[in-house]
Amino acid sequence: MIHSLIYLAQTYASGYNMTYIVIFLGISVLSYIVQANLKGKFEKFSKIPTAMTGRDIAIKMLHDNGIYDVKVTSTPGMLTDHYNPADKTVNLSQGVYNSASIAAAAVAAHECGHAIQHAKAYAPLKMRSALVPIVSFSSNIMMWVLLIGVITVETFPQLLLAGIVLFATTTIFSFITLPVEIDASRRALVWLQGAGVTNVSNHKYACSALRSAAYTYVIAAISSLATLLYYVMIYLNRRD
Repeated sequence: MIHSLIYLAQTYASGYNMTYIVIFLGISVLSYIVQANLKGKFEKFSKIPTAMTGRDIAIKMLHDNGIYDVKVTSTPGMLTDHYNPADKTVNLSQGVYNSASIAAAAVAAHECGHAIQHAKAYAPLKMRSALVPIVSFSSNIMMWVLLIGVITVETFPQLLLAGIVLFATTTIFSFITLPVEIDASRRALVWLQGAGVTNVSNHKYACSALRSAAYTYVIAAISSLATLLYYVMIYLNRRD
């Protein structure tokens, strides 16, 4: 709802903008394709068996890297897997936690890759973690600030500028996320092959699954940057 209101406000403030519509639709279609491809691959690779469940793989990868203070837990939902540095937990969705498949192995190892980053003080992860409270604050108010800012851009441009600054923090967060996710996948794939969890015949599937997951973060970053630039364009093209 709020996104629709902002779009109407953008139309009110800047008129019909075909370029923006084309870019927005293009990114939306690409995002849908990437998400559908990711879901399809995980469904397919969930049928390729491995000798260990996601839980067992996570525990072994952590221990192999000298990490014993991180707990592996099960969390509800699908593709809700994540590492929480605050309480040092690798949270695996139920389908990953209990599944002995290539898809589960790739996801579990990827999340443990984040735990290893945390243990080794990986710089991009530290930067992303530092931005979390800022992004959380920005996300709570920026849409309303942008909405009102776009409508009042001719009379009170400072409000839109404030909204742009808030939105910029989420864009920076999106781009810092890229090396964090790519590095976690790299660590996961190296360990999976080295530990013998994957082999010559099925390692390519783990690579494909994690590569598809990475594309979602790339699209999110591009989308955020495109939106940020559009707000900047509205601000710069205002009539003083």
